[in-house]
Amino acid sequence: MNHMEQDQLFMQEAIKEAEIAARKGEVPIGAVLVKDGEVIARAHNLRETTQNAVTHAELLAIQEACLKTGSWRLENTILYVTLEPCPMCAGAILQSRIPRVVYGARDIKAGSVDSLYRLLNDPRFNHQCEVKENVLAEECGALLTDFFRSLREKKKNRKRQL
Repeated sequence: MNHMEQDQLFMQEAIKEAEIAARKGEVPIGAVLVKDGEVIARAHNLRETTQNAVTHAELLAIQEACLKTGSWRLENTILYVTLEPCPMCAGAILQSRIPRVVYGARDIKAGSVDSLYRLLNDPRFNHQCEVKENVLAEECGALLTDFFRSLREKKKNRKRQL
């Protein structure tokens, strides 16, 4: 299996996590951490469920992987996430020494890998990551577009009922 096929395969796993988030009423973002070709952690956003600002998919996957591996250093792993990581998640990626990040859709409002900042490739940090963007970007973006469209419709319907 080449890199592109592997990236698409594991992004599909992240998309499955995002779909779980959407069914829970969470912003549909999913993440999986892969080591040696196997998923070692998977997570989706839980911010609404937990009412906790730091329960982003990436942070939850990193936490699970650290517990499973018994180390905060997640060297030799790849993080797949459906949306470009925010500054908080990019910081956690750097701190956990993840060497490669693959994401789907860009986040023009909070993305800190390519859109607003390039935190994962800033040479001033003691760690940088290889980054691959736009893997299944249309599918990842559609999850978000559909989710927010549905929210707007629900809001509009509630206003009509008042």
